[in-house]
Amino acid sequence: MNKTVTSIYLAQQVRELDRITIEEKGIPGIKLMRSAAQACVDVLLGQAPSPGKVSVLCGSGNNAGDGFIIAGLLANRGIEVTVGLVGKVPSAETDAGKAYGYCREAGVEILTAELSLQDSAFVVDALLGTGLIGPVRPEYQQVISAVNSHDCTVLAVDLPSGLCADTGNMLGACIKADMTVTFIGRKLGLLTNDGPEVVGELNFSDLSVPGSVFDAIEPSVRMLSYEDQIRKLPVRNRNAHKMNHGHVLVVGGDQGMAGAVAMAAEAAMYSGAGLVSVATHPTSVNSLVARRPEVMTKSVTTPDELKALINRATVVVVGPGLGNDRLGNDSLGGDSAWGSELFDVVLESELPMIIDADGLNRLSRLPQQSTRRDNWILTPHPGEARNLLGKNVQVNRLASVKQLQEKYGGVCLLKGAGTLIASRHDVWLCPYGNPGMSVSGMGDVLSGIIGGLVAQGLDMNDAACLGVIVHSLAADNITARQGERGLLATQLLPEIRKLLNGMPG
Repeated sequence: MNKTVTSIYLAQQVRELDRITIEEKGIPGIKLMRSAAQACVDVLLGQAPSPGKVSVLCGSGNNAGDGFIIAGLLANRGIEVTVGLVGKVPSAETDAGKAYGYCREAGVEILTAELSLQDSAFVVDALLGTGLIGPVRPEYQQVISAVNSHDCTVLAVDLPSGLCADTGNMLGACIKADMTVTFIGRKLGLLTNDGPEVVGELNFSDLSVPGSVFDAIEPSVRMLSYEDQIRKLPVRNRNAHKMNHGHVLVVGGDQGMAGAVAMAAEAAMYSGAGLVSVATHPTSVNSLVARRPEVMTKSVTTPDELKALINRATVVVVGPGLGNDRLGNDSLGGDSAWGSELFDVVLESELPMIIDADGLNRLSRLPQQSTRRDNWILTPHPGEARNLLGKNVQVNRLASVKQLQEKYGGVCLLKGAGTLIASRHDVWLCPYGNPGMSVSGMGDVLSGIIGGLVAQGLDMNDAACLGVIVHSLAADNITARQGERGLLATQLLPEIRKLLNGMPG
């Protein structure tokens, strides 16, 4: 594995890394606990060199041990600090018990959580750790609610209490932190689903664990980066011509839905495809030609007309504005028979294809035996993925994206906070993106980008990964300048062109 790639783990994997470090490498658990506590103190004081009164809330597990040492370290610096204990004092022979002893020796007062929170300007959340799998118990819910309603800055130790380390689901109640310091391995739940909402600024420390420890555990997910992915795009020859850069055919744009297919086609052009064609409903032709004359727009009414266009293409993007299927979905308007005929013709092709939007809803209606192939990319949001799998995919996004890939083959995305991309052997996570992207047209732009990258010769996995990266990073670059509200999908296009030309800023 490329050592520059950031690894992401499930909770049990991190616990195994911890065990290997202690039992096989001979590094005492209390030493790891001290390192974790010091990492938290460094972040806390870096944020607030004079934090005022600090309340460290401790439960009864190893997270509490980290919290006890944090309190002792702060007290030894002359900072006013109390511990709010929820649960029992840990047994003296355990690492958490030794940490508790250190805390007491430093003169830290141990109070109830309610008393500890009074007048505190800074709260350290060391209540619950990665072992939480069920709903938060009432006594912890009460404390979490008090913290979230308290006017203070919150630092979470390893992960916010109440967040599932694997799924990113909030388990009944969850601390909303301003910053989180996580250790040894990055946990998937911090980076997807509800995680980005409650983690705040994410900091990481490997606690100086030997590199050989990580060789024993294959990460569950790998994090994408722009710097790694942009290298996958081939350098253009100086004597290149348009046919060297592929021909994207976008199929869609039913009555009243020309905008969707226009955005996908423009995104393919801004991504560097040599040629872009659109096969669309007769009523959509004039508006498409007027908007973007560089796109070759063809009115299509019969399967044979579409087959002729497919025969000249490198890759097909199908679905944007394709219209309702016969059983209905959440699209508006359109000619059901027209879209169905075109979709069937595309599926008969052996060309690489990207399926999005109405195409995904049609795909979900097809018999199982006709819906698996290796040379397509599916790009569902959670609602479309629910149709494809017949279940709520947000309960466990990692399991869901793997099931999508196993069922349908090829490369499958699961869009949302912490978009996941699954191929046959790997799962990748995109760390970029923001809530401003929750507007119409974003999916159309993404499918066009990916189609343009496949046309230029990237394999399906690299095209999907690079496409997701530049799509999300483009949105981040724009919202950094103008804010999240009112972001338009078409605003991404010039930014996408810059990113794909190696200009990240």
